[in-house]
Amino acid sequence: QLVESGGGLVQPGGSLRLSCAASGFTLDYFAIGWFRQAPGKEREGVSCISSSDITTYYSDSVKGRFTISRDNAKKTVYLQMNTLKSEDTAVYYCAATVGRAAWVGVRRDDYNYWGQGTQVAVSS
Repeated sequence: QLVESGGGLVQPGGSLRLSCAASGFTLDYFAIGWFRQAPGKEREGVSCISSSDITTYYSDSVKGRFTISRDNAKKTVYLQMNTLKSEDTAVYYCAATVGRAAWVGVRRDDYNYWGQGTQVAVSS
C-alpha cells in the first residue's frame, strides 16, 4: 500500500513537501513516480526516481522547482515542491514498480501500484 500525504492549500510562490509512504513492503527494489491529475485533464508524470537513487526525471513543467528524493530506511519518497504556481493545482499520486537500479518510468503504464492521491491547491 502507498499512502500520500502533505498536500494542502498554498499561495503562489509557496512550497509543499509531499510524502509517499509504503506499508507492507520495502521500497528498495522499486522505482517511484509522482503523477498529477488536474480537473478535466489526463494524469501526467511529474517526477520519478530509480530504485537505486541513481536516476531522476522531471517533467519540463516542474524542472528546477521540484525535487524528488527517497529514504528507503523510512520507506518513504518525497517530492519537495517550491515556487508553486496555480497550474500545479492537481491531485498528486505516487506509484511504484519494481525496476532496475538506474531505470525510471515516465508513463502511467510503467507502474503497478498506486496511492489514493493528495490534493494540492495553489491559490491566492
